[in-house]
Amino acid sequence: MKVLAVVDMQNDFIDGALGTPEAVGIVPRVIQKIQEFDGLVIATRDTHEEDYLDTQEGKKLPVRHCIRGTNGWEIRPEIQVLLSEKPIDKPTFGSVELGQMLKARQDSGNPVESVTLIGLCTDICVISNALLVKAYLPEVPVIVDSSCCAGVTQESHEQALNAMKMCQIEVV
Repeated sequence: MKVLAVVDMQNDFIDGALGTPEAVGIVPRVIQKIQEFDGLVIATRDTHEEDYLDTQEGKKLPVRHCIRGTNGWEIRPEIQVLLSEKPIDKPTFGSVELGQMLKARQDSGNPVESVTLIGLCTDICVISNALLVKAYLPEVPVIVDSSCCAGVTQESHEQALNAMKMCQIEVV
């Protein structure tokens, strides 16, 4: 089974509190990628609580975003309608639940052929989840479609792609 992981395609990362023109620009390509993907599509959703600014992340990035139940927390509606499963809420950059779920599928005799990641932000959550998936499934090809990703800046996006290549993640 092939897996497509759609990372944090949420309003706050697209055109909300932490949005960028580059993030807005990938939305049509993300939609097309999901529509054309032949396999299991899983989405993650960055999820913070009202006390976000008191957390370690909130102290280092003091911008309230993806607060559970807000519009900014929601996955972009035109992407959400394409998802058949409830998103995996994650309180931090990488989703341990995603890794565990993929490993459980692999161990149950339902082999994972590959995992492709797309979404936001390349340099924070996409790279974190790509490395996490690689750790859980070291023999499964992990792929990042760079045309369906955007970073905090173009420079940090490129740096993250290069770092992933060094970790034997295929960047296309």
